[in-house]
Amino acid sequence: MNIIDLLRQAEGKTLEFKRDLSSPKNLLKTLVAFANTAGGKVIVGMDDNRQPLGLEHPLDEEERLCSLIADSISPRLVPTIEMITVEDKTLLVVEVFLSGTRPHWLNADGPEAGVYVRLGSTNRQADRELIAELRRSVEGVAFDESSMPGLSIDDLDMVAMKALFGDQRELRENDLLTLRLLTREQGGLVPTKGAVLLFGKERTRHFPDAWVQCGRFVGRDKAVIFDHIELYDPLPQAADSIMLFLKKHAMRSADFSGIRRKDVWSIPLGILREAVINALVHADYSQRGAPIRVAFFDDRIEIENPGILLPGMTIEDMKQGVSRIRNHVIARIFRELKLIEQWGSGVRRMFREAEKQGLPEPKIEEIGMRLRFTVPLAEPLAPVEAGVQPRMRVHAQTTQGAQSGAQSGAQSVSVLVALSDTPLSAAEVMHLLGLESKTGAFKRTIKELLEQGLIEYTMPDKPNSRMQKYRLTVNGASKLAAWLPQETPQ
Repeated sequence: MNIIDLLRQAEGKTLEFKRDLSSPKNLLKTLVAFANTAGGKVIVGMDDNRQPLGLEHPLDEEERLCSLIADSISPRLVPTIEMITVEDKTLLVVEVFLSGTRPHWLNADGPEAGVYVRLGSTNRQADRELIAELRRSVEGVAFDESSMPGLSIDDLDMVAMKALFGDQRELRENDLLTLRLLTREQGGLVPTKGAVLLFGKERTRHFPDAWVQCGRFVGRDKAVIFDHIELYDPLPQAADSIMLFLKKHAMRSADFSGIRRKDVWSIPLGILREAVINALVHADYSQRGAPIRVAFFDDRIEIENPGILLPGMTIEDMKQGVSRIRNHVIARIFRELKLIEQWGSGVRRMFREAEKQGLPEPKIEEIGMRLRFTVPLAEPLAPVEAGVQPRMRVHAQTTQGAQSGAQSGAQSVSVLVALSDTPLSAAEVMHLLGLESKTGAFKRTIKELLEQGLIEYTMPDKPNSRMQKYRLTVNGASKLAAWLPQETPQ
């Protein structure tokens, strides 16, 4: 990127503009943050509108800046500094690369309080857990590979483990060592942190925030919560539990335009599953006070996990399929269980699928010390009414075979499909069929289906009760199956 294009860019994770060196501490924080996070450039001599102001004495400013960096930052940081001319104005470009001696800190604040990382266009002070993460990233040691002294294989839920692996592995001692679920320590075998996070019998005692919080909110903010659940499943099972919660509050369409019925969900399940698995695999479980969170709003679904991107990674890297694994043990188990495929392919699939479905791109942000995936919905979706979960909207398009019977009107088929999941009241059936009032055709359809024994009252002794609902009979289910061979919902 040439300098003109660079000056047109907005400030972000790897770029910042400064007017001058009158407030050097903020500039020094930025250099520390760049060195600890993903590298970057500071351009000195720009105004707030990204127009070049220039420096009156650039050589003096360069010498002063070199002295400030040498005296103020530890371990020693040696950036590249060059002078460039734009519109007859001289600017300083200070470039810092991701450091192999991180974490760096400001000497005035010390190694505990003076470490900063870059989040978006801001610098954030790193806490103790993040400082430890920066050190591990240099040493090439994953948090979940370290041992849990004092624990044994008896602290792992082998029943859950064997149920998930099935016949894929026998899970003998050598298997557990190969998978890094066990490691040797002082002549014995102890679980790794990854093993306890995945299958620990008392996982939340050792890792209090290794759980998932799911919420369905009314509207587009968190002012009113409609439903919530806390999930403490083993991590590989948590993916399915999260998806079930999302489906519970989604709408399902029955599309009869082809030879077989096909269920179409109002939320992009494939994209969401990739985002959920990414959160489970890449969460920073060393962080405290921050479980994985899934928030379902009317217009979007947000999936957050604790932990910013690993040093050297940017959001653009993620979009391009660059992948770095934070939790080696967890990622290995998810891959063994075929929950993930090749590294880095999940995020790319999310964006391809969004384009295919005509959806806005998913959004990836570093918010605080968390990574957030936002998946927009194609259409706003109000919370599910009580007793109709998940909702089904029926497309009244029937196949040629469905049209061949005497009772095979599109509305008859739609009513049977609507009742295939759960008993419903007349008002609920009308809602699913998109009817605003009880039309004559609807009344005739219900009457015919009752007379043919394809549906029945849930309260046959009180046909006019306001609590009355309809349900599919055995004959109705058989007739529907004959008309519409079913596909398993994806």
